[in-house]
Amino acid sequence: MRIALVRRGYSATGGAEAYLRRLAQGLVETGEEVIFYTSAEWPTAAWEYGEVRRIPGHSPLTFARALQSSKKDFDCLLSLERILGCDLYRAGDGVHASWLQRRARFESPWRRWLRGLNRKHTEILKLERVIFDPRHTGIIVANSRMVQEEIAKYYQFPKERILLIPNGFFAPAFSFEDRIRIRQKYGFSAEETVVLFTGTGWERKGLRFAVRAIDALQGRAKLLVAGRGPSRKYAGSHTVFAGPVSHMAALYMAADIFLLPTLYDPFSNACLEALAAGLPVITTLSNGFSEVLENSALGDRVEVGDDQALIQALERWLPAEVRKKTRQIRIQIASRFSMEENIRNTLNAIRIAIETRASY
Repeated sequence: MRIALVRRGYSATGGAEAYLRRLAQGLVETGEEVIFYTSAEWPTAAWEYGEVRRIPGHSPLTFARALQSSKKDFDCLLSLERILGCDLYRAGDGVHASWLQRRARFESPWRRWLRGLNRKHTEILKLERVIFDPRHTGIIVANSRMVQEEIAKYYQFPKERILLIPNGFFAPAFSFEDRIRIRQKYGFSAEETVVLFTGTGWERKGLRFAVRAIDALQGRAKLLVAGRGPSRKYAGSHTVFAGPVSHMAALYMAADIFLLPTLYDPFSNACLEALAAGLPVITTLSNGFSEVLENSALGDRVEVGDDQALIQALERWLPAEVRKKTRQIRIQIASRFSMEENIRNTLNAIRIAIETRASY
């Protein structure tokens, strides 16, 4: 098949970009032909999987309109971007209407009012109403039950046309040498407990909650933050900022606990990668990944903004013997989320989308 993939914009450390490259690689390896529609920001060197077609558009809506008028010489249009309809939409960014509602709980009234005037949010919500309309989209792939339920709740999209396919990843190689090197680089001793936080968009990812919880431990753990953001705004007494990191495997190996107290995350790839490295994962119930943490040996899930619960979760994992005892369970569970399984399920979703096309 000739499969068209769509993604606007680019971030060198973005989870969506990493997943898209894995998906394209897997499709090509199974014999499919891939065409990639993207904007000018995506570097040519960051795509090795087939033809790239640049679509003009300085905003989400102008990009979607330009894409709609482009040539359509493919068998299936699979979008990872909110556009004006497609055969298959992977809702990896979740539901924007839900994110805005969750965010509003932690904002002042004037900030909510100001955000309502923001053209970006207006355009995304407009596109979301179209992409989640069964007359314009054949099949939707959600990467968590949380997102699956939000789509049905906010947009009444038919549940039978929302498929659940969790994220997948290729397990990186980890080494003990990485642990020593990274700890020395950031000034951590071999005995210190290092808690890792990673991601861009620190407001949404809940970095302020992470810094507060670590400070409350009064030196019993240090926080290592990887990603781009205003470090001065989030500075804490026991926090070290690593900046943007393109190869995360070494940081997972150097850490002892992974912490992501996010306000909203459809399904965090970073949590999955941390679990694969054997780290206990502490996150919130507003992260679709938290559905994986049903076994208490894997980590903890708390309500967003519950500082005391976050501190208690961290304290549970501070003893090295507790982490060591359950490490292999975490690695084993993470291995179930292979990219190979994700590719198989996505190809099946593509076939269903093509068969569904006549009904919408």
